[in-house]
Amino acid sequence: MTFSQTLKHQIQKLEEITSHEEQLYTILKLYMELFPVLDSYLFRYSSLGYLAEGIIAIVPSGFIHIRDMRDDVRSLPIIHSAIHERKAKYSYGIDFFKQTNCKYMVTPKNNSIAVTPICVDSVVIGYICTTEFKQTGNINKEMLSYLTHFGKLIGKVFVRSAKPQPSQLLSRRELEVMRRISWGETTKEIASVLGISELTIQQYVQSAVKKLGVQNRVHAAAELIRKGILQ
Repeated sequence: MTFSQTLKHQIQKLEEITSHEEQLYTILKLYMELFPVLDSYLFRYSSLGYLAEGIIAIVPSGFIHIRDMRDDVRSLPIIHSAIHERKAKYSYGIDFFKQTNCKYMVTPKNNSIAVTPICVDSVVIGYICTTEFKQTGNINKEMLSYLTHFGKLIGKVFVRSAKPQPSQLLSRRELEVMRRISWGETTKEIASVLGISELTIQQYVQSAVKKLGVQNRVHAAAELIRKGILQ
């Protein structure tokens, strides 16, 4: 079985997990089993403010929450580049110090970083960072290609598992529109992807804003993220 086949087979198992929290943890475990890494940090990302927020991480000492980690990715060139190009990136040595900040230098041995964007179509919704590897400098072009592919497959898992609950106020279409707004897509881009008019998109937004009792689309997206309805 090739690496790509193994990857697809393992990804399919993720879709059988019903708990969102367990799914996130399993994603990091799978990432560490498939790639030559010793840690993994999972972040959510929003293009609204270029904000990245930590979720969970697996490090040599065990499992930890990293919700106190927040960054404007524009201050982290390698992460910004990975998100902008939607491709996994790797740097080490002096380049590592130029492209990160002190919070990623967990130990004196940290001198490299890999960033794997999690993509849904052309939108990045998060990324996985690694700062410790089984062997320094073993992330080559082929491995970066596999990491990029991993991020795209994980993005598809999130979309398929993000089903609205019956108790939610918004309709399926309203929720889909608000999800894409939270990713930073414009009305025109959403209309193109969903195959409906811009006027219809605006009507969905107005309806969602009214149902949520908020002021505008940005406020609505933020409220849905705060409630955990959108990730």
